[in-house]
Amino acid sequence: METTELLKKVRKIEIKTRGLSNQIFAGQYHSAFKGKGMAFAEVREYQYGDDLRSIDWNVTARFNHPYVKVFEEERELTVMLLIDVSGSRDFGTQVKLKKSLLAELAAVLSFSATQNNDKIGAILFSDKIEKFIPPKKGRSHILRVIRELIEFEPESKKTNVTEGLKYLTNAIKKKSIAFLISDFFSPNFEEALRIANKKHDMVALRIFDKREAELPPVGLVQVIDAETNQTIWVDTSDKKFRNFYKQNWDKNQKMLDDLFKKCGVDNTLISTDEDYVKPLLQLFNQR
Repeated sequence: METTELLKKVRKIEIKTRGLSNQIFAGQYHSAFKGKGMAFAEVREYQYGDDLRSIDWNVTARFNHPYVKVFEEERELTVMLLIDVSGSRDFGTQVKLKKSLLAELAAVLSFSATQNNDKIGAILFSDKIEKFIPPKKGRSHILRVIRELIEFEPESKKTNVTEGLKYLTNAIKKKSIAFLISDFFSPNFEEALRIANKKHDMVALRIFDKREAELPPVGLVQVIDAETNQTIWVDTSDKKFRNFYKQNWDKNQKMLDDLFKKCGVDNTLISTDEDYVKPLLQLFNQR
């Protein structure tokens, strides 16, 4: 991709997602993801209704008047984005490709986090670790993450979520907020998810395109698996086949629902043809 075209795309995503972060997500993000605890901020004079347990007796004795300690939340966190960059991200039949949705989600989460002075890092994975971007602060760092997601070409087209989770567990020593963003066309990753969620606060964003869930009756079509390059012809005018296709999707989604619930990981579904604001807000508010 030409540098000028890339910068235009990055800027377009920044304008859209930064605005959303400023107007919508800042408060919800702050409430949903807590800091490390409470840190001492200052001492002030006692006011009616203050908790007596917060009185600073040393200062009170010095000034012969009650003073209380004031604490504030330690906000600084590390936010890790675990992003699936396998071949299936190039799929999209509606408003946008899944890779475009990935980039926008990463951007809006990053700008929301940076408003709270949090560090942002990223792990790009396929069936192996493709790239690690260490956590840092600042606009220029977020723009680097966005650029990578727009132009990055992985070595492998396959998916293995376990690899991304294992790398997170081993590479990030302190507890972080970890957003796992994928379509989850992956072998079983339950054990790796459970281990990662014990160390980090895991959140899963499940992206999909409506044609992965349901096929329209448009006759004989050629279907290519983006991760294996396997090609087959299917007759979409066959109602039994379309029902089988839909049932298989529903079955897989039920398995994912059960897996995330079992591991205690908050998650939400986000489609390429729908506004992601509503599911993100619902996710933040339910925490």
